[in-house]
This record gives sequence, C-alpha cells and structure tokens, in this order.
Amino acid sequence: MGGESKLPTNIAAGAQYPQLATRPKGKQITHIYKDRLHQFTDNGQYREQGLLPKIVEDRLTSEKNIKISVWDAPGLSRPSFAQATKKENEYRKTQVGETFGPSWSTHWFKIQFKLPYEWTYKSRVELHWDASNEGMVWTHDGKPLQGLTGGGERVEWIVPKELRDYDKEHTIYIEMACNGMFGCAPGGDSIQPPDPSKRYQLVQAELASINLDARALFYDFWIIGDAAREFPDDSWQQHKALQICNNIMDTFIAGNGSREAIVDCRTIAKQYLGNDVDSAKVYENDNESLISGIGHCHIDTCWLWPFEETKRKVARSWSNQCDLLDRYAEHRFCASQAQQYRWLEQYYPHAWDRVKAHVKNGNFQPIGGSWVEHDTNLPSGESLVRQFVYGQRFFESRFGQRCRTFWLPDTFGYSSQLPQICRLAGMNRFFTQKLSWNNINNFPHTTFNWVSLDGSQVICHMAPSETYTAEAHFGDVNRSMTQHKSMDQDATSLLVFGKGDGGGGPTFGHIEKLRRCRGISDKVGLLPRVHMGGSVEDFFDRLEKKAATGAVEFATWYGELYFELHRGTYTTQANNKRNNRKAEILLHDIEYFATLATIDGKKDYRYPKKEIDSMWENVLLCQFHDCLPGSSIGMCYDDSDKIYETVFATGHSILEEALTALGFLKQQEPSPSTENPSVMQLNTLSWDRATRRPALSLQTTSAKDQSSPRALQHADGVFTLENSHLCVKIADGAISSLYDKLAKREILPKGTNANQYVIFDDKPLYWQAWDVEVFHLESRKELKPSKYAEIAEDSFHCASVRLYTKISEKSHIQTTISIGRDPPPGIPAVVEVSADVEWHETMKFLKVEFPTKLVNSVASYETQFGIVRRPTHYNTSWDMAKFEVCCHKWADLSDSNYGVSILNDSKYGFATCGGLMRLSLLRAPKAPDDKADMGKHHIKWAIMPHAGPLDHRTVRRAFEFNHPMRVRHHADPSKAGKLLSAFKFDEESSPSLIVDTVKRGEDDEDASNGDMPVKKGRHVILRVYDSLGGISRGTIKFGPVSVKKAWKCNVLEDETEELELSDSGLEVELRAFEIATYKLRLA
Repeated sequence: MGGESKLPTNIAAGAQYPQLATRPKGKQITHIYKDRLHQFTDNGQYREQGLLPKIVEDRLTSEKNIKISVWDAPGLSRPSFAQATKKENEYRKTQVGETFGPSWSTHWFKIQFKLPYEWTYKSRVELHWDASNEGMVWTHDGKPLQGLTGGGERVEWIVPKELRDYDKEHTIYIEMACNGMFGCAPGGDSIQPPDPSKRYQLVQAELASINLDARALFYDFWIIGDAAREFPDDSWQQHKALQICNNIMDTFIAGNGSREAIVDCRTIAKQYLGNDVDSAKVYENDNESLISGIGHCHIDTCWLWPFEETKRKVARSWSNQCDLLDRYAEHRFCASQAQQYRWLEQYYPHAWDRVKAHVKNGNFQPIGGSWVEHDTNLPSGESLVRQFVYGQRFFESRFGQRCRTFWLPDTFGYSSQLPQICRLAGMNRFFTQKLSWNNINNFPHTTFNWVSLDGSQVICHMAPSETYTAEAHFGDVNRSMTQHKSMDQDATSLLVFGKGDGGGGPTFGHIEKLRRCRGISDKVGLLPRVHMGGSVEDFFDRLEKKAATGAVEFATWYGELYFELHRGTYTTQANNKRNNRKAEILLHDIEYFATLATIDGKKDYRYPKKEIDSMWENVLLCQFHDCLPGSSIGMCYDDSDKIYETVFATGHSILEEALTALGFLKQQEPSPSTENPSVMQLNTLSWDRATRRPALSLQTTSAKDQSSPRALQHADGVFTLENSHLCVKIADGAISSLYDKLAKREILPKGTNANQYVIFDDKPLYWQAWDVEVFHLESRKELKPSKYAEIAEDSFHCASVRLYTKISEKSHIQTTISIGRDPPPGIPAVVEVSADVEWHETMKFLKVEFPTKLVNSVASYETQFGIVRRPTHYNTSWDMAKFEVCCHKWADLSDSNYGVSILNDSKYGFATCGGLMRLSLLRAPKAPDDKADMGKHHIKWAIMPHAGPLDHRTVRRAFEFNHPMRVRHHADPSKAGKLLSAFKFDEESSPSLIVDTVKRGEDDEDASNGDMPVKKGRHVILRVYDSLGGISRGTIKFGPVSVKKAWKCNVLEDETEELELSDSGLEVELRAFEIATYKLRLA
C-alpha cells in the first residue's frame, strides 16, 4: 500500500519497559497537590513538621548570653544617641514581655551579649528583636547600623564577625520608636486617627544561629511554588514546578528535615532554578531582559506620623539599604526627596557618609530632582519651579550631579505644565504609577510621551506592576509583562520593589526572590526576565534613544494626567491650603522688593538669601503630597502650623527690611490721606494697577458720587446692591438676580439663586480625607438663611449686605456680599463675597453654587502657568470622572460673547455641570485627622461677569484679588515710582504676558548662599509666561535700572541664548503657554 516500513524484530522490550504492570498508579489530582504546598512553609498546624523551624538552628536567650536594660526618654522626646547615653541616664533592667509606650515615645535599650565557644564558628549569627514597632541598631560608640520594622518583618541584625569572639561581652544599643511602620492607628485600619496611648510589647530578644541552606530553600520553594500556582495550567512549566515542589517536600520528609536532606532539597530546586541563584552570577549572561529591577523606599515625608519621625525613618531605611548594597553585588537603590537627604546630612553623619560612598560607586542613586515628592495640583507655578531649583541644586552641590528623571510615584494627579517645567529643570523623563488607582477609567498607556500645554514633552513610564512598593514576588515580575499596555511600541518596564510609604525599602528576601525569578526565566522560560544592577537612568536612556532615533514612536498624551480618585484633597485641611497660598504670595513680594532694594536701596542692604531659602524650603516641605492635600494625621498640621508661623514671621520681617531699604516708612505709620503727595500704592504685579479702585486705606472721603455703589433694603431679607455696571438682588440669603447693566443681560436662570450654600453627605468608599465620590452629589441640600440680615455698609466705596446662615446646631456662616465703585473703562465689575464660617460637622461637604444661562461644553480653570479646559457634561465615563476638579485663582464659563468668572483667595476644588458653577469650601472627614477643618474659617471669593469670552481681564483680576496692594509713605515718591516701574511689560505688550517672578540670581556674588560656586556680577532673574494660550510678544521695561546683558535661561539659570537689548528694554516672544526665564546682568 505504500508508506510501510519494515519494523525491527530484535527490540529487547523487557530491558527498558516491564511487560507486566507492577502496581496501580493514578493521575495526580492537581489542585490537591497544589494546596499541599502551603504545609511546607506556613505557620499553621503543621509548622513544626515543615521548613520554618529549621531556619533557626539554635537560640540564646539566657541572661548569661544576652542582658537587656532600658532608658525611657522623657515625654515624647526623641533624644539623639549622645543624649540617650549620657552617664547620668539610668538604664534599668528589662526583659521580653514588658510593654513600652505611650505612642510616639522613645526608649533606648542597651544590649550586652557574649557568645559561647561553639557559636563563634556558626555560619551566621543574628540578633532577633521584635517589639512590633520601629527601631534602630546602634554601635556602642554611636554609629547607626540598621533599622528594624517589627511585627515579624526585618527583625534580624547580623552579628558581624568582629563581635563573635569567644566569651567576650559586646554592647550595642537599640533605639525603640513607639510607632509602627504606619504610625499608631488603633486596630487594623491604618488610616484611623492614631491612638495616643498605644503600648508595644517586646516579644523577641535573642541571639539566633541560622541555617543558611534552610533559609535559601525557603525562597527556592516560595518562587517555584508561585510558578506552580501562577503559570498557566496548560504549560509544561507549571506542571514541572508542581512536581519539583512535591519532590522537595517528599525528600525533606524522607530525610526527617536533616541538614543533609535540606541540601538535597536545594539540589532538586536547582533543576528548575538553575545553579547560579545563590549569587549575582545569575544575571551574568547575554539573555535579553525586558524588566529592570530597581530597589526603592518610598518614605512619606509626613503622613500617619509627624515630620520628626520621618527623620528617623530616613536614617533607618537608608542604613538598611547601605547594608544590603554591601552584601548583594547586583542591588541598586534609588531614593528621591532632597529634604530627606538634607535631614540625613544634618542628624546622622555616619549614615550620610555611607550613603555618599555608595552614591559615588553608583549603587545608591539619587533621583527625582525635587525638594520633596510634592503635590502638583495645588502649589503655584513658581512653587513647582522651586521644587526643582532647590532639589537639583542640593543634589548637584552634594553629589556633583543633577537628576534627569522626575520621580513622583504617589501623588494625586499631575499638572498639565509639569512636562515643560521638567524640561526646563534638566529632566526629560518622568516616572509614576498612581493613575493605576483610578476608580472609573483604566489609563491606556504604560510608556508614552506626555505633552505639556506649550508642546514640551517628556517620556513617561508607569510601572505595569502598578506599584512602587512591589514585594518582588513572582506575580510582580509576571504582571510587569501581562499588564503592560504599550507593548506595541516597547515591551520593557521598570519593577520598583521595596517596602514603602512608611519606609524600610527592599529586604534581603526581595533580592533573593528576584534571583530565583531570573533563574526560572533562564532555565525553563515563560516568566519574563528581570535584570538587576542597572539604574532608572539606564532604563530611560534606552527609551530615549529609541525615541530619538525614530526606532519607536511612542503614543502621546496631551495635558493633565487627571487622577480619578482623591478628589477631596482639593479641599480638605482648608487652613493649611490658605497658609500655602499666602506664603507663596508673601515670597513673591519679598523677592520683588528685595531685588529692587539691592539695586537702588540703602548701601548696606544685603539680599536676604539665607532667609528666603529657609522660607522656600519650609513652604516646599509643606507641599509634600500628603501634607498640602490634607491627607495626614493631625500632628502633621500642628507641625505645619508652626512651620508657617515661622515663615510668616520671617517673611514679614525681611519684607519690612526691604521696604525700609527702599525708603518706605514702616507699616505702623498712620494711614495717609489721598492728598498727601508721599502716599504710594505698592504694585508687585507686572501691569499698571494705578487706574484701578484705590485701596480702602487711602480713601477717607465720605460723600457719595455717581460712581459710588448703593445699598437698599426693600423688606426683611430683601436687598439691592448696585453700581453703574451691576445690579444685585438678594433674597432668602442668596443672590436672586445678577443683572449686567452695560450688557443688558440677566445672568441667572429664572427661579435660581447664586451664592447659594449647599451641603452634601460625604462618605467616600474608604479614603475619608482623600476622596469624594460621585454619589455624594445625590445628597444635595440647600441651606436656608436665618431671618436676620442687614446692610453692613453703604459708603463712598462699598455697598454690602450681611447675612447669617445656620448649618446645624454647631455650625453657621456669616456672609458679606459687596460691590464697589464703578471700575475704570474696560474693567469688569465684581461682586465680592466674604464668609466667616464656624464649622463643626461630621462627614459633610459645604459648597457654594452659581447658576448661569451660559452654554459651553467646556469650562476653563487656572492651572500653574496656564489654563486647563474640562468638560461641563457627562457624555463619557472620562467626562463624568471629572465631577470635581482642581483650579487655582479662578474658574470661568464663557460662550462666544459673554462669561462668568469665579475668583477665590484660598480654594482649589471646583465643578461646572452644564451652566452651574460650584466652588468647594469645606469638608469634615474624620480620618486620619478626626479634627480636620473643625473651627473658624475666613473665605473670600468673587463673581465677575464679563462681556466677551475669557481673556486677560479674568487672569489679571484674579491676581489682584489675591495680591492686595500695600500703601506706604515715601519721601521721594517720584523716584520710588520709577524704580517700581522696572521689570514690567509696556502698554503695547500682549496682555496675556505675565511677569510672575522677579528675583536675584541664585549664585550672584552678593547674594549666594554658598552651596554652589559663586558667579561674578549681579543678575536679576525674571520668570515670564503666556497666560492665555497664544503666541505673545512684549517688551519688558527696565525703568531706571541699567542692564548690561540679557540671556534666556532654564529655571536652573543655565544660560541657553544671549538676547539683544533695545532702547525700550527686552523684547520677548513666547509660544502659547510658554514659561520663559530671563537672566539680566546689571551694569
């Protein structure tokens, strides 16, 4: 038939394959054999028959081997080693079982130990210490060695060989902090307010002899067991892993868990892992790796613990990493936040020296470029710039290098101007992962080009493992591929591993697990390869090269990276947010006047660089992403209140010094009259405000004129406020009509009220201080006023009505609605509102509404150095997700020929739904601070109707609303006025241009703080931006200031282009939303 072949007849079947079956053999029941694996390494009923007891071969607990005494630090103090070991401090005897407290207290333990002869030759001796709280191991002479976590994690300290001599007593100290890694929350919910009386029991204090083979087998079995559980059931790799694990268990049982049996088990494990998993050699091959592993330790600069505890967390965590870097050749560790490096330098010189040595070797890698890992929604544009200025200058001054990657894994959304600011600060790459927390939409990219408002771009990578605290599990490695969303362009990714938020960083177990993951990848495949020993910069260098050469064209994302969670952080902790904005404005004014004072002030005046730096560093510290957003415990806001108090005290003092140096009389002088020729209004903004309404302190005339406003009462609770521009009718505690006389237009829809207070039930799914959920909108309730209302003022310059609104038995609002004199031609009139709120609610959200007749599918909101436009509808889930958004000084809803702007002096939460505008005022979460926002609040906002679409009038009026002019005497107002005209745009310049900052050069010879090499000459730095989104041209006037040269530079003040000066000043052209920095050398 064809195709047949002749078969051999001499096959000796019996030699290879038995003729008769010897016994029945069934197919393994996979799930049973898989479930069996837990018996080998868990703490359940079979623990004593498993592997765990074999890891610790022997223990020393008796007093002849280990003696423990303790000194309890007074109160809640955190004494240094030198303070704790003073001779007069009495250390009392203590033992395992004693409890220590209360929360946040500190206890210093003296550990005196000596080893018997047979222990001097043990392969590994460790001190095991566990009190379920954080601690630090110190040498007898005050060198910090390693942090301890407690609760079964990081409880071991390796006794070095030099302390293992026979029968000789050695001493170390352990500093106990009575807080866990996540503070002192009661029970198991870490975000609840801390329990102030918590106590911690010392449950373990012993010397332990370690069987290193047993410990290694533990990680072998862990990772192979993960392969058995997580590889696909239809893969041979999964089946092989399951057989290897069961074989290990059978071998262990057959050998009664002996040392020899454990060694045999390891031999079996290497059939699946390969032979190189016990060292960095496992990574030494040319096999392609798609995943780059990098150790990291995210330390919240404050959160569920105060700033002071963070200083100790940094020392503990980074000492841990220096120890691991010494022990593991492949380990690389990155850490951000210059502030934390500064603290280590100040308070822990030995740890600082260890870090510096590892930085020099390339193992410890500074990253991020910012002062702290800051919020990016709420700080001003200049604050974002200064985060990088102060961060980059610190890293360069200490390590001789700037950071090239902006590192911000845990912040609650990302401003649309960050890519541009990053590029201007020397960074063209960005790492985060927080958008993986979105609770409505799934962000579509892993690696992409993020594009700013002006078109600047950075390469952004969001770890597909969707965490910055990966446990280095098999699953973390696998998810780095299976959850990668940009594999069409590039399949590589970062795996960022290590204990975080509360610090700690990678453990030796993390590194051991990754070795085994790599072994599996090379030996049996299927698991993507992870590589160790590189850096974040190496990873981004490869991406950047692919993009630059055109090998890969990454997807683009334009504008903000809106975070679909934690929307309540725009509002929580209102006073903290108010302090932030007032501090930013104060610093703006100080730098402006101090710069002018160094140009034409008293000869002995010096630029207060030291004081300005201190103020900025404190403000930047409080912009940390759990402080400014309002998501920390109450202790943090006690701290920030004190910090701001110092900022304001310092600021007002040096501001007075600058004004005095310029010849202005002190603030205590009597308010002058308008007839006095020495009176001046001090305008720190970059346009002429002289034609606007005089400051109230200047106005002493009482007689009304045609431009004066008027207040009329028609009945109880019914009033009219009007001037030549607006007519405001007030009834039932709100604005019932807002009529624009010039445009002949009623702004409010019929039957609606503006300035209407509304309150909402506010119970998010979990994160109280952080979140407000979309369903809260269903609980809207209008607040009705009390019957009492009155005309508060009816004067030459102001007409106002005072209203009272009861919120509850404990809470109320006193509201003053005002209009002023007619503004100059072309300037819209505003309705100003101030509210004094007594707030004592629980899980409620107070807002104020402004309905309009306007129709537009988008509303506009001020963001840093620009505008962000967001939908006013809920067409898609992406639109609806933005039911609460962030704005800065203004929000605007306009059509083609008319609009309404809402201005504010300290608020950030806003919403526009159809034609309804809504400003968020106060929240009342009870975790993690149960007193958040309780008490008195003073809030201001304004309603500005305007003919025509959104333009510079809104931008300027919002600045003016936040920057009231100071009024002072001056002996020569003409001369002073000319100086104050310097560094402003002339009248022909585009009105969209803003000079946002005027300051001295960072390294000027007469203004440097000494951190960096001094540069010859004196320079003025101007930060300018286009505020509306179009090509803008203008001329910056110098007034009487003589300028020799000018350069365009980046925000770090590196010169990039020399510019020509004209007779009229410096002519500039900016692209839409460009941020430009100019350096002027004074003659």
